[in-house]
Amino acid sequence: MAFTSARVRVTALALTFFCTLFGAAGSGAFAQDDLGPNLGQVAAPVAVTPPPPPAADIEAPAPRFIAEPVIQQMPEQPEADTLAELVAVVPEEADLTDELKCLAQAIYWEARGEDLDGQLAVAQVIINRTENHRFPANYCGVVTQRSQFSFVRGGRIPDVRTGTRAWHRAKAIARIAHDDLWDSEVGDALYFHARRVRPSWSHTKLARATIDSHIFYR
Repeated sequence: MAFTSARVRVTALALTFFCTLFGAAGSGAFAQDDLGPNLGQVAAPVAVTPPPPPAADIEAPAPRFIAEPVIQQMPEQPEADTLAELVAVVPEEADLTDELKCLAQAIYWEARGEDLDGQLAVAQVIINRTENHRFPANYCGVVTQRSQFSFVRGGRIPDVRTGTRAWHRAKAIARIAHDDLWDSEVGDALYFHARRVRPSWSHTKLARATIDSHIFYR
């Protein structure tokens, strides 16, 4: 009876060993021991950060607008109904630039005895010449150009009597013409001469206007 019980225990042990060996062969643990320490384990999920969207898909910030328009203050232009009124209200400058001084001197010497329209016409001719390729590009160059203005001596403009009313008027006309504050009826004229003479070149030019003692041509 004891022998039989011993055989039963041996047989039970053998069956237990066989079942254990068979179960291990069919499980992942066997593959882990054979192929490596981590192959049979389930990897923990890895958090993947999505790539940033293309630049074209990024929404640009909305533009911001100024609630009130920015208004640039422009210098006020003097207003007048006549050229004489404009001469009276044009601010007088203490120091003229060299260019404006040449223009004013030409007005003084060439037309100080003319009315204001005649003085403005002389100034307009000088300005027109600076914009024409056949003449110098600045007022002083035009006025002192050889054989153009009879009051010029040796390429030099004579001094004026600065304290006179005629000089103050010439400076105002120079500023008005330079800043284009009043239209002259001579338009685009480039030449003029006194009515008492008739130079030969006048027959080849187109007359634009006659003002006081001068005739103006293009």
